Amino acid sequence: MRLIPRTMSTQHPDNALVPEWAKGEVIEGEDEVIEAYYALSNLGVHEVMWDAEGKDVDTHVVRKLFSSFGDYFKANVLGEDLFLTYRVPNPKIEGAERKVFAETMESIPITYDVAEKFYGRNVVPVFEVILPFTTNALDIISVARYYERAVVMEENIELHDGVHVKDLVGEIYPKRVEVIPLIEDKDSLLNTGNIIEGYYQAIKPTYMRLFIARSDPAMNYGMLSAVLLAKYALSTAGKLSQELGIPIYPIIGVGSLPFRGHMNPENYQRVMEEYEGVHTFTIQSAFKYDYSEEQVKGAISHINREEVKEPKILSMEEEKVIKEIIERYTARYQPVIEAMADLINSVALHLPRRRARKLHISLFGYARSTGKVILPRAITFVGSLYSIGLPPEIIGISVLGSLNENQWNVLEDNYKFLRNDLQRASEFINWEGISSLSAHGLLSEEVHKKIEEDIKYLESLGVKIGPRSYESKKHSLLSQLLILSLKEKKYNEVKQYAKEMALIRKSIG
Repeated sequence: MRLIPRTMSTQHPDNALVPEWAKGEVIEGEDEVIEAYYALSNLGVHEVMWDAEGKDVDTHVVRKLFSSFGDYFKANVLGEDLFLTYRVPNPKIEGAERKVFAETMESIPITYDVAEKFYGRNVVPVFEVILPFTTNALDIISVARYYERAVVMEENIELHDGVHVKDLVGEIYPKRVEVIPLIEDKDSLLNTGNIIEGYYQAIKPTYMRLFIARSDPAMNYGMLSAVLLAKYALSTAGKLSQELGIPIYPIIGVGSLPFRGHMNPENYQRVMEEYEGVHTFTIQSAFKYDYSEEQVKGAISHINREEVKEPKILSMEEEKVIKEIIERYTARYQPVIEAMADLINSVALHLPRRRARKLHISLFGYARSTGKVILPRAITFVGSLYSIGLPPEIIGISVLGSLNENQWNVLEDNYKFLRNDLQRASEFINWEGISSLSAHGLLSEEVHKKIEEDIKYLESLGVKIGPRSYESKKHSLLSQLLILSLKEKKYNEVKQYAKEMALIRKSIG
């Protein structure tokens, strides 16, 4: 059985600091090849996600890694000791990226040929792909079949008089790839069981990996909903593993700030305890570059060594209560975000850019039946709200005051570090700044009132509101200056203040 990675380096552009080896403030092109090597060799991650979604992907990454860092990869075999996993665009969702999907899938046999020549034996360096926005089993079945039939079986096409494709280009390997569903919306996370089972029945894999999103669900339904959805999916995967008789290895996509998972070198042990049953944790850019290298390497080494715990299996009653809490919380959270969309978008324009990406916006609530508000992607969404002194973790939290005792017990059993996450986020609340947004007409009276209710409820939970250190006090002051500059349209100042705040909280968003 192959090694299942415990850590996966990703290209999420959430870092405030730029790494020393980068040629500029935006990491792109050859820098991302260097980054892959750096993450594996220096930081000690087990796996690198090579992202073809929303950017011009370098499909020759394996060749470049071998030619630039040959000694390292001779000693550490790619595909056996270390792993490179492609994240492909979803051709069903991202119409403009369909040919990028095809190009990326076609490049997998090239990586095999390069590795075979490099190692002098059969080595498969890339054998899994991640499909974002997976909503049903057919999505991932289609990708697996596409590779088998459109990529591998083309070797049998007759070109002319008994001459086949394989006579020109050689046999195509590997003969199949495994597809990892990245599940990102509420309905699909609650439908994880059907997605896994449908793929299993059609493809009959010997094991499965499941990728649970944490950022987009938080943006769409609120932090608390995102945590509970992840727990629901983990429980479902645990049950199905037993029923189907195959190992299922969940991955969770966690960022540095509480809203996006609270996975950083200072809090990773709580995250591992929170998400029991997860085999692979993402190590995003803020984790890698906004802390000292020594601290980062120590944290990654610890995660790699830590034994995987069994997932908590939910009872039917717990599942029912979790769904009730999610619906109630989402109903309070979404209207506030919807009303703030223009403000969020106006701040998002001025946050630092750390990766070369094509325009990638998010439809809030995944095309809800009403509203259809356009927002930036999760990192800039979170960064925008922190920059105005309103951490998104707190939005909608007062609805928990309406929970009964049973609901509270289920919540506390399934979100162990809720108070810890809320306390960390609440240090960055700038009540004066929020009030000035209202005074300047940038925040409606109704939204202001709801936020005030959320803050009062936090205090009733014993959460301390506002700055508690020199750094968070400075963050609060900068957020007030940013709001003033935004009102006066001094956008260069807005950019500077936003960057300084990101450095303080060690993450853009």
